[in-house]
Amino acid sequence: MSATGTYKHLFSPLRIGPVTVANRIVFSAHLTNYATDGRPTDQHAAYYAARAAGGAGLIITEEHSTHPTDWPYEKLIHGFHPDVIDGYRKITDAVHAQGVPILAQINHNGGQASSMYSRLPVWAPSPVPDPLFREVPKAVELHEIAEIVDGYATVAGHCIAGGFDGIELQCSHSSIVRGFLSPATNRRTDAYGGTLTNRARLLLEIVDAVRSTIGSDRALGVRLCGDELIEGGTGIEDAVAVARMVEATGQVDYINTSIGVATATLYMIEASMQIPPGYALFIPSAIRDAVDIPVVGVGRFKDPLQADRALADGICDLVGVVRGQIADPDFAAKARSGHATDIRTCLSCNQECVGRMGLNRWLGCIENPLAGRESSIVPLPRRRRKVVVVGGGPGGLQAAVTAAERGHKVVLFERHDRLGGQAHVAASVPSRAEFFDIARNLIVAARREGVDIRIGVEATADMVRAESPDAVIVATGARPARPWWAGEEPRVVDVRDVLEGRVHPEGRVVVVDELGFHQATSTAELLADRGCAVEIVTNGMVVAQDLGITLDMEMWNVKAHDKGIAQSVDLVPMGVAPADDAADALTGGASGGIVLQLQHHPTGTDVTRACDWVVCSVHQHPEDDLWHALDGAPFEVHRIGDCLAPRRAHAAVIEGNRVAVSL
Repeated sequence: MSATGTYKHLFSPLRIGPVTVANRIVFSAHLTNYATDGRPTDQHAAYYAARAAGGAGLIITEEHSTHPTDWPYEKLIHGFHPDVIDGYRKITDAVHAQGVPILAQINHNGGQASSMYSRLPVWAPSPVPDPLFREVPKAVELHEIAEIVDGYATVAGHCIAGGFDGIELQCSHSSIVRGFLSPATNRRTDAYGGTLTNRARLLLEIVDAVRSTIGSDRALGVRLCGDELIEGGTGIEDAVAVARMVEATGQVDYINTSIGVATATLYMIEASMQIPPGYALFIPSAIRDAVDIPVVGVGRFKDPLQADRALADGICDLVGVVRGQIADPDFAAKARSGHATDIRTCLSCNQECVGRMGLNRWLGCIENPLAGRESSIVPLPRRRRKVVVVGGGPGGLQAAVTAAERGHKVVLFERHDRLGGQAHVAASVPSRAEFFDIARNLIVAARREGVDIRIGVEATADMVRAESPDAVIVATGARPARPWWAGEEPRVVDVRDVLEGRVHPEGRVVVVDELGFHQATSTAELLADRGCAVEIVTNGMVVAQDLGITLDMEMWNVKAHDKGIAQSVDLVPMGVAPADDAADALTGGASGGIVLQLQHHPTGTDVTRACDWVVCSVHQHPEDDLWHALDGAPFEVHRIGDCLAPRRAHAAVIEGNRVAVSL
């Protein structure tokens, strides 16, 4: 079945200068951390080739550094080294084999970097330190500006020698060119500072140099930031003016867009589910109204219909879909063939893509266990086997889907009357509904693959044995664990007790955050919305510290302030007692309350909180009774996910896939 009637614009071809793309879906540039010693790897080739095979119209690689002074993170591709060319050729050959053009993004990060790796001063237009790296850069001199321009030309030459169909200049969210364009970071008084014309001089010189290097038969694009979202920075009016300057050169074939500054407003560039889809479309819309060359729009495109509407509305000419194609490399092919409901929709959770990058690990995906492993050889199944999976959360569902895809006969038991496990709980709180897509996508796949799903069935060891399986995968999850300090106090409860509706706290609520993630903040928001006076206390230095990794911290703090949620750090719970047993001064005479006893661990000082309820976000206990009951069974038994060790959803998905592949 074709989807051409549904998507009237998405699958139409388009010329971008000398390059023709078969459709408007772009796998835009993003970091992967797949490089080794500054060189591209076989994993790069496999990663991009998978998205080309999946139907993307155009692939744009991650950035390639244009100068030795630019080394902001360890696994950056050093495009200025000639020995990158062989690796480039592997990438381009792999993508071209799928009939898809591929461009290389080249860049110098400028002041948005550090000297930690290069041991050289950071270069920038002016000595304005970046708020993330906190290093005062060296203001480049005129001869160094010429060196920067030459570096872009050199790397462009390497890319063309490596078989790329063109070049994209990253002048947007993390670039020395953006630094020159922005009045917030360009304080120069020479020909490269002051007026917008002067601030754009470096960009136009680079355009000239790169076009002279690559010739007229390769495409050249420029990616611009439409709004830096910082005080005194570039706004949409300046961005439109620069776009007009770029087009006026007659040397640029398209303009890509971006929002924010990678080290100041990164949470708006790689927006989580806290930010609505399409939030950045005002930028390509304004630029497209001002220029005639094609414009790429970006900003949380989750599904092909949303992308097609942006094209139909004249907002952009092409659509950048990054996380959507990380989660499902076949995003475009499924949409084109009329199977859009089979797309593994991105959650915008940022846990394994953006989050892993921030931890200096290679890019993965919470939903796609093969992301980052495309170059690994997957063994063929040994024979068709009967597999019983117990537990219908993300881990069990992934195990069932993978096993069924590999030809096994799969039965899945779920004791509740619905599939999804704790994904239901995670998605029930404010601004987190999209998280349930992790289960919805797998439920669709399980039904498509013919998994025998039995819900509302508590699988016992005898019941499992009666199925005569060849292998059993236990994915029974975890249950709330009562902290040692809580005693028998009934008003100390778990976040799951609240979110699953077993208790309904009122009045003054203290939320104890020992997990450092969404569990505490989401529950705090929910309780504040219900009228409770909420305080979060944590033993960490920051409440929900891992929200910084997923770029949710900024929005959390905004909402906490708006909802009056207090935050206290460095506090360790030590006990709880009825208010009647404490000093009257602590409770203000309130009856029926409790007192949470805490220790400020940096100083050893004892402190207390008078409240009505304590809600705990603490580590869970493995639900492993069935695993133990199957000990000695005459078939393989595997544990995955929380029943093995309680962690986050990505671990369950990865283990579900890994065990199913091993069968």
